[in-house]
Amino acid sequence: MEDDYFKDEKFSPFKSILGLVTFSTILPINVFTSIEYMTKMTWFWPIIHFFIGALAAGVAFICQDFLHFNPLLVAVITYAFLMLITGFNHIDGVMDMADGVMVHGDAKKKISVMKDSMVGAGGIMAAILIALITIAGICNVLDYRFINGIIICEMVAKTSLLTTALTSKPIDGIGSYFIRSTNIVNYAVSTIIVAVLCFLLGNIVGIFGLIGAMFAGAVVSLIAKKNFGVANGDVLGTSNEIGRAVALLFMIIMLFY
Repeated sequence: MEDDYFKDEKFSPFKSILGLVTFSTILPINVFTSIEYMTKMTWFWPIIHFFIGALAAGVAFICQDFLHFNPLLVAVITYAFLMLITGFNHIDGVMDMADGVMVHGDAKKKISVMKDSMVGAGGIMAAILIALITIAGICNVLDYRFINGIIICEMVAKTSLLTTALTSKPIDGIGSYFIRSTNIVNYAVSTIIVAVLCFLLGNIVGIFGLIGAMFAGAVVSLIAKKNFGVANGDVLGTSNEIGRAVALLFMIIMLFY
């Protein structure tokens, strides 16, 4: 059922993209559209985060080459920037999903815990570990002077999310709109565009970053199926954060070899 507030609205891809930017960042775009129309452009999300990643890479460049901070401090600031500009949009999903996975019981109980507003030790530790791995990964790609890795990991984090959306069964909630709007055709188009950008930014290293993100998205989807049977916004958010971290790990391995 469409939002009544937008019942007279006509679909505009450009407006829906700006709505997606408004939804997923703190950038002062302030363009609003119905959830149905906005999620029609879910496949375009990685391209939006190509530009978010470019902003983060700019922050890293200034900190590293002009302020001469050490790589660890640059990585922390860069990660903090990514979290801030996206309004910490997905990190709560990591905590919620981790709590649901860790609790003993059937799928119904696990979903109930995942949806609970309280955060347990499992959720807190999951968020900390993913943050630490991501920061260490950014630090490592900076050691290789591969600043484009920051752009790539942020862009393919959304490909990880799309991979989970494509392979998951939705449950009621905002996340269901993103899952239902993702199909094999728009997923393929999105992934091909991202693959081209990854290759231009990092050659085979960039492609491996994309492969890592897709692998992460598939794994998160399997974990969600095993524990919940379905996926929601928390699962998608978790896929985004894990996808970013795993993409960095895959690129670091290729940079070494």
